[in-house]
Amino acid sequence: MAELVQLLFAGLTTGAVYALVALGFTLIFQASEVVNFAQGEFVMLGGMVTVFAFKAGLPLPLAAALAIAVAVTTGLLLHRLAIEPAKGATVVTLIIVTIGASILIRGIAQIVFDKQFHALPAFTGDEPFRLLGAAILPQSLWVLAGAAAIVFGLWLFMERTLLGKAVQATAANRLAAELVGIDTRLVLALAFAVSAAIGAVGGILVTPITLTSYAVGTILALKGFAAAMLGGIGNPVGAVVGGLVLGLLEAFAAGWISSTYKDGVAFLVILLVLLAMPQGLLGRRAVERV
Repeated sequence: MAELVQLLFAGLTTGAVYALVALGFTLIFQASEVVNFAQGEFVMLGGMVTVFAFKAGLPLPLAAALAIAVAVTTGLLLHRLAIEPAKGATVVTLIIVTIGASILIRGIAQIVFDKQFHALPAFTGDEPFRLLGAAILPQSLWVLAGAAAIVFGLWLFMERTLLGKAVQATAANRLAAELVGIDTRLVLALAFAVSAAIGAVGGILVTPITLTSYAVGTILALKGFAAAMLGGIGNPVGAVVGGLVLGLLEAFAAGWISSTYKDGVAFLVILLVLLAMPQGLLGRRAVERV
């Protein structure tokens, strides 16, 4: 029982981070139909900027706020300098653009920071507490609570604000949204900014547990994409479900089979989804009218 609870919390903790990355993918895909493979770099910036700002003497809350601001600025620059000029390009071209942006951000981070792994102090101490015989880190609760708060806040934003309605209208039909007076360029820039902020918060929350470095963004982007595919690309609820399921699959694969295969689970998920369930768990089947 203790082992089951331990693996369950480990899977939910990592799955919550994957869910946040998948939410970033989904938000941008909904607004622009762009698959942003630089999403993982926002998580990396959240962790790395917070670490170095904290080491420079800033209080942790201010360091975290600075990291979110840096990630949001990076997201806006990505939209303005890379995505907007490629407007009208093919899907493959836009994917290549975001991969190139990811490589550029990672290279700059390597120069500005370093190649070492870094950690943040846990928000409320490192002493684990016992639950049904399992040792649970308090930081895991921060990750789960933070992810839940972000998901709820994003739902409120999308359903209760005019900007959120504008995002939904742009996602449904960009031309129709423009015809009724919605500034779709502003909406797309907002989508990149919000997705960058979500990624940065995920990086800040998980760094005390998993450490961070300039290179962590690539694997997080792949796993976030796998989670988004599993849940149904373009479906925010599916992104959360897919992230949590992927985290649980990884945890149980590492605990019951071998940790050697842990990182391979995401790639296996992508293959299985593409072959057997292209619409994902909660996605809709495409219908073509002729």
